[in-house]
Amino acid sequence: MRGWGGVVAACGGGTTTTTTVAPSTSTTVGPATTTTTGPASTTTVSASAETGREIKLGFVGPLTGSLASFGAADKYCLDHFNEAIGDGVVLGDGKKHKITTIIQDSQSSSNRSSQVAGDLIQNSKVDILMAASSADNVIPVSDQAEAFEVPCITCDTPWQAWFMGRGGTAAKPFKWTYHAFWGQEDNFGIYFDLWSQVANNKIVGVMWPNDADGNNYRAQWPNPVKAAGYTIIDGGSFQDGTEDFTSIIEKFKKAGAEIISGVMSPPDFTNFWKQCKQQGYTPKIAGVGKALLFPQTGDALGSIAEDLCTTVWWHPTYPFKSPLTNETCQDFADNYTKKTGKQWTQPLLHFLVFEWAVDVLKRTKNVDDKNDIIAQVASTNVQTIDGPLDFTQQVGVKGGTRPVVNVVRTPLSGGQWRPSDKWTFDLVQCSNANWPMIPITSKLLPLPGATI
Repeated sequence: MRGWGGVVAACGGGTTTTTTVAPSTSTTVGPATTTTTGPASTTTVSASAETGREIKLGFVGPLTGSLASFGAADKYCLDHFNEAIGDGVVLGDGKKHKITTIIQDSQSSSNRSSQVAGDLIQNSKVDILMAASSADNVIPVSDQAEAFEVPCITCDTPWQAWFMGRGGTAAKPFKWTYHAFWGQEDNFGIYFDLWSQVANNKIVGVMWPNDADGNNYRAQWPNPVKAAGYTIIDGGSFQDGTEDFTSIIEKFKKAGAEIISGVMSPPDFTNFWKQCKQQGYTPKIAGVGKALLFPQTGDALGSIAEDLCTTVWWHPTYPFKSPLTNETCQDFADNYTKKTGKQWTQPLLHFLVFEWAVDVLKRTKNVDDKNDIIAQVASTNVQTIDGPLDFTQQVGVKGGTRPVVNVVRTPLSGGQWRPSDKWTFDLVQCSNANWPMIPITSKLLPLPGATI
């Protein structure tokens, strides 16, 4: 498959240090901005193509802070994008354009996400703004793009939080912001399927913090969970960064909750789960969003993380290929490990916004017309490393993946962290409810030493 050309770079911020990686490749890392300049590479485009102006992309992600596990693969995705696109892309105007990508660190702060997004729009003058990594990061970026009327594409937060949480309605969708990720309907399907695989009393202790994700779960979850025959024991709207979960744990123990669910940051869940063990509480099933998505959480917890479960929104066994590199998901994960020495991680799917951006630009006839760019975003129909993004399908059709104008749903499966020969734990696929194209290899196991 033909490659997409380009050069990825970014402006520095604050005090920076420079490390030479190779004679032709340097990496500059500052407190808020990462710059990567890769070597020129050949492409299959005609050498005689007229040269167009530089195109700028901006990306906001949490490279540091409590959500840093979400951003752990973003630098790799940027570098891999740089390698793939080479020295230029022939866009819809027939001209070959250099592409510069600026990546900004939100530092896991919603306020900073908004601030750096505004900087990318007003000072860097990006043509397309991009973001990933939870509602706390994606929503502020999207809001800035909508306010300043700049094309914006995002992923990695449940679509209801991104759309409804920003005041979107079927009658009044957004013009400048589009999103690709699964929704709570997929979440319900996966968790109900996982819970059904282990005998339990259908009492669920839920951990929904007072943040964008937690509040969205609190709004979306109670009715479907109760309709499925489960009793909810709400731990309460605790603050992010809570250190003592004793009262919540006692509440769950008293109610006899054999299932723990919710959405928590990795540091919060690590504290919570260690305290559960210290206080003699081990349910039969425990799986939360955010924290248990990443191998780093299991590494931090050690043996007590065995058989914790989670939703899986990207996995090496997913049956998709990158249109940019022609890699399978397994190839993509293996290359990440080879280049970084690290275990694959679900946020590798953030590469899809880079694929999406280039697909949009290759169809844009006038790159100086933001209305043309957003029109191409709205008519996207492309295969990505996380499956198809088809914005040409009718909205709201049963069985379709476009629930509202601005959203396409991506696949979701369910997995369990099992001991691994190569890593502390690896994710084994246990549920493909709603997404049968995803291969599963095991049924869910109860937590070892369950005391409830």
